[in-house]
Amino acid sequence: QVHLVESGGGLVQAGGSLRLSCAASGIISSINVMGWYRQAPGKQRELVANIVSGGRTNYADSVKGRFTISRDNAKNTVYLQMNSLKPEDTAVYYCNAYTNIVNYWGQGTQVTVSS
Repeated sequence: QVHLVESGGGLVQAGGSLRLSCAASGIISSINVMGWYRQAPGKQRELVANIVSGGRTNYADSVKGRFTISRDNAKNTVYLQMNSLKPEDTAVYYCNAYTNIVNYWGQGTQVTVSS
């Protein structure tokens, strides 16, 4: 199994920046994709960004040009650098790890962007 722990969420003013971190532990050798999802109140969980082993990345249209996902394989950690934050970015952000068999999820970290 894989255990994911997120950190870095908080309250920030519009236009500000946050960097989320997700540290993976357990049977991590099987992870093929890591990413970030978010869920706002009353809405479905949606993909924000992910990164495939090898470094290829994908982003939601709403965050392209503002967010950057990266991995430090030596530390088994994935990061989400969030710049130019908007109030509509407010959500619980969840780290995800995919093995092609099972999806693993972190506990979530709250990001709140004030106007």
